[in-house]
Amino acid sequence: MYTNLMNAYIDEPVQFVFVSTIIILSISWILLLLATKNSSNKKNPPLPPGPKGLPLVGNLLSLDPDLHTYFANLAQTYGPIFTLKLGKKIGIVVTSPAVAKQVLKDHDTIFANRDVPVAGKEATYGGSDIVWNPYGPEWRMLRKVCVREMLSNNTLDTVYDLRRREIRGTIRYLYSRAGSTVDIGEQMFLTVMNVITSMMWGGTGTGTERAGLGAEFKQVVSEMTNLLGMPNLSDFYPGLERFDLQGIQGKMKGLAKRFDKIFESIIEQRLKITDGKESKDFLQFLLQMKDNNGDAKTPFTMTHLKALLMDMVVGGTDTTSNTVEYALAEMMNKPETLKRAQQELETVVGKDNIVEESDMNKLSYLHAVMKEVLRLHPALPLLVPHCPSATCNVAGYTIPKGARVFVNVWAIHRDPTIWEKPLEFCPERFLDGKWDYNGNDFNYFPFGSGRRICAGTAMAERMFMFSLASLVHSFDWSLPVGETLDLSEKFGIVLKKKMPLIAIPTPRLSNPSLYD
Repeated sequence: MYTNLMNAYIDEPVQFVFVSTIIILSISWILLLLATKNSSNKKNPPLPPGPKGLPLVGNLLSLDPDLHTYFANLAQTYGPIFTLKLGKKIGIVVTSPAVAKQVLKDHDTIFANRDVPVAGKEATYGGSDIVWNPYGPEWRMLRKVCVREMLSNNTLDTVYDLRRREIRGTIRYLYSRAGSTVDIGEQMFLTVMNVITSMMWGGTGTGTERAGLGAEFKQVVSEMTNLLGMPNLSDFYPGLERFDLQGIQGKMKGLAKRFDKIFESIIEQRLKITDGKESKDFLQFLLQMKDNNGDAKTPFTMTHLKALLMDMVVGGTDTTSNTVEYALAEMMNKPETLKRAQQELETVVGKDNIVEESDMNKLSYLHAVMKEVLRLHPALPLLVPHCPSATCNVAGYTIPKGARVFVNVWAIHRDPTIWEKPLEFCPERFLDGKWDYNGNDFNYFPFGSGRRICAGTAMAERMFMFSLASLVHSFDWSLPVGETLDLSEKFGIVLKKKMPLIAIPTPRLSNPSLYD
């Protein structure tokens, strides 16, 4: 009996513990099931809203050729971030500073990649350049080469004589055309191209040879930028790339080969130099870098070298020359702006002197003109599209990995909730010195923001200011009799004037010798 009582005494707490354990486990299991059920029922945030598309093609058939204005209009209906179904691709369009900040700053690393178009791969040796290269060690190496070595302020200071020589040559040519019509965009393209090629490899020859190569460059660059901005079925249906149904890949391959032959010839000539003299241009630096870093974790190859040359020639010419052309057109359309800029130049430089680059930091009004042109007509209206490397959440919506993300900086710069009289050309709005090109203020970021901000900003600013200052200080400008000024835009990856600016220069400096 004692034993039975003892067993009963022992069994009772054991039984209690056992039952308690079962109850606890049961409750835990039920809670786990509920949590799992809730988790499975909890959906990921949806894609941003957007217009309904057709089966297979999505919204492709409804795209307007002027994508910047088309996207801006869609944003009025669907909000600051919306989705387009582009064949098998998802397109995400961002049209507000707040959402742009999330993409380009808060999630900068995720969005620091590119959805490389077929045309882009063909133009840049398989995407080996700084524009299309995926974010990673290779891209960081290329960025370092560009920003620290090729396009730093110190390096640009050392090649000032090249810029001065070419701009003075342009002024001499315009003086010889006084009273006659001049295609401003074409002349500025040749000027910028000559500056860049001089910096790259010491120039493109002299006289007729120089003009001929410049004309060829202009044609090829124009065709390249047109192809880069053209919708391509191969990008929206990757399985069709091998068929090249629109011929874009073949055309770009042919254009790239034309540049490659020029690059090969120049590199071959440079490698044959045996007199021990070293050039101070970028090609010499790049060749030395290629030879000296063979053991580096991320070696700099000949393909990288030619891809960077392509970036400089294609990316640096059209953008700068188009912006100068638009600036002069806007100033001619608003004579009081042109007059005020000329008065500032007379005060700082004087009619008895020519413009020098050292004058630029004293020209606050002309700086405001530059900023206003880049607000109203940003060189890349949708920037270069970004591509998330992982699915992420932006503004409460899911942005899938591999989407093509367009940031409509053109629309943000014309947003009436941000800018007073946004469609009016008004440089005075920038005289307070508040705005810069660092990409930190998402109301105004014409050169982009984040890791992928334009590497050539310093070069572009110097070329623009020196060129425009020289044009408006040296000449008065008028249209041919009976002509009217057309400020309409032609969309592309690079924004252009739809109609070229054809204008007549009239010398305004005190002494003809100043045009020598």
